[in-house]
Amino acid sequence: MMDATQSDIDRLKAEITDDFDEELEMSLEEDRLDLIAENLPDGGLSHHGLDRKVYFRELFRLQHELVRLQDWVVHKGLKVVILFEGRDSAGKGGAIKRITQRLNPRVARIAALPAPNDRERTQWYFQRYVQHLPSAGEIVLFDRSWYNRAGVERVMGFCTEDDVQEFFRTVPEFERMLVRSGIILLKYWFSITDQEQQYRFQARIQDPLKQWKLSPMDVQSRARWEDYTRAKESMLEHTHIPEAPWWVVEAVDKKKARLNCISHLLGQIPYGDVPHSEVVLPPRQRHADYERHPVPREMYVPEQF
Repeated sequence: MMDATQSDIDRLKAEITDDFDEELEMSLEEDRLDLIAENLPDGGLSHHGLDRKVYFRELFRLQHELVRLQDWVVHKGLKVVILFEGRDSAGKGGAIKRITQRLNPRVARIAALPAPNDRERTQWYFQRYVQHLPSAGEIVLFDRSWYNRAGVERVMGFCTEDDVQEFFRTVPEFERMLVRSGIILLKYWFSITDQEQQYRFQARIQDPLKQWKLSPMDVQSRARWEDYTRAKESMLEHTHIPEAPWWVVEAVDKKKARLNCISHLLGQIPYGDVPHSEVVLPPRQRHADYERHPVPREMYVPEQF
C-alpha cells in the first residue's frame, strides 16, 4: 500500500466533509423553514431543544452503526421490514432519509407506493405490498404501508367499514406469517400535536420550495384531525400484537425524533462486526498504444461557478 501524502490526507478530509455537508444542507433547509414560520401570523412553533453540534455528532455516530447493521444483515442473510406511519408532515420522510443516507441502496430500499390503480383495487389487499418484501440480506423501509386502509382510506371513505373490519381481522395473521417466515418486522408511528401539524402546514404554504408536498388530501387531513385520531386509536388497538408491536415516536421535535427512532431501531436487531478483507487497489495498468483523446469543448457543461 502506498504511503499517504499530506495532499492525499487533505483530499480525503475534503471528501468526508463534502459528504457531511449533505446533512448540514438539509439542516440549514429546516432552519430556513423556521425563519419562514416566524413570519406566520401566530409566530409558529419553535423547537431548539437540541444543540446542533450534539445532533450532528449523534446522527453521524448512529449512521455509522446503521452501516454496521447493514453489513450484518447482508452477512447473516436477514430480512428486515420497517413501517413508518403517522399523520401528514409528521416527519416520516425525514427520518427515512437519515436512515438510508449512508446505506447501500441495493441493500436498504424505500417502498413508497402510490394510490392503487384499477387492477390493484381488485386484488387481495396485501398483494401489491407483498412484492416489495425483502429477500435475504435486504432492508425495506415502507413510507406508509398496508396501514393506509386503517388511516387515509377509512377516513376519506375510499373503502367500506366492512373492508376496515376485515383488515383488522386479517392484518395480525398476515404479520404473524411474515414473522414466522423469518422477517424482522418493526412498526413506527410518528406522533405530533394538532398545533405542530398546523405550524408545519402553514410553513409549507409559505415556502415555494415545499408547496408541492401539500396535496389536496393533505389539506383535507387538517379538517379531519379528530377523524384521523379516532382511526389511529382503533388501528393501534387492533394491530398492536406481541409478534409485531407498534412503537410510538414523539416527533414534535424532528431532530430528537430521528435520533430516538434510529437508536431504538438499532436496539431491536442484535448485530456485530463483520470480517472484511483488506481492500488493496491494484497497480494501474499502462499500455504503450493507449492515447487519451480530448473531448470537444462544446460537449462540456459551461462552468458558471
